[in-house]
Amino acid sequence: MSRIQNAFKNGKAFISFLTGGDPDLETSEKLIYAMEKAGADLIEIGIPFSDPIAEGPVIQEANERALAAGCTTDKLFDMVARARKNTEIPLVYLTYINPIYTYGKEKFMKRCQECGIDGLIIPDLPYEEKKEIAGICQEYGIDIISLITPTSHERIAMVAREAQGFVYCVSSLGVTGVRTEIKTDISQMIDLVKKTTDIPCAVGFGIATPEQAQKMVQVADGAIVGSAIVKIIAEHGKDSEQPVYDYVKSMKEAVTKV
Repeated sequence: MSRIQNAFKNGKAFISFLTGGDPDLETSEKLIYAMEKAGADLIEIGIPFSDPIAEGPVIQEANERALAAGCTTDKLFDMVARARKNTEIPLVYLTYINPIYTYGKEKFMKRCQECGIDGLIIPDLPYEEKKEIAGICQEYGIDIISLITPTSHERIAMVAREAQGFVYCVSSLGVTGVRTEIKTDISQMIDLVKKTTDIPCAVGFGIATPEQAQKMVQVADGAIVGSAIVKIIAEHGKDSEQPVYDYVKSMKEAVTKV
């Protein structure tokens, strides 16, 4: 059983996100341990990028802070390799196709394998173009996490058939960010996936409160939170370890109750 599969084996999963290198790499490493200790089942790490098209202002600004602080893809790989020596929590990179090609496909996947990255979320990689990197990902044991959106409709079954790790169900149209209300019929999206495969489905985009997370995991296998955590990191900077721990703990407790 892979580390990603392990994340969903004990009930509803809570998946947390941070932008690597925000406010610095040392703090990012500490936050990985804090999130795990607080009960996170899987951690997404955003690779800082100058044009993160799926992200709202909160995570865009985190990317800018990380790049300004000198974070590079190589330095982030080195940090993840250090963290992997101290934790078995599943770690997934969120990145875009341009940084992968710029770095070199094979070199990138080899480094993912070496430092213990379990999967990739690539928002700007369409299903039809997945074959461009699918082979090299498979060679190095890296799952490509598929995304489905409220407008995917007939594409959902097609995407689900080849899904790996888990399916990322995008709760709302538009970019990432905290939302006061999520109106998408998540259950319909998940039903379409489950008719094709028994792979876990986790919901992200817009979840910020324990109540929202709890509502999502009544139909999904997990809840993903990014912007709400990144806002805490933006507010507290190098002192964000305890506030992030407290927040993640409250969210994990909420999903566990379902």
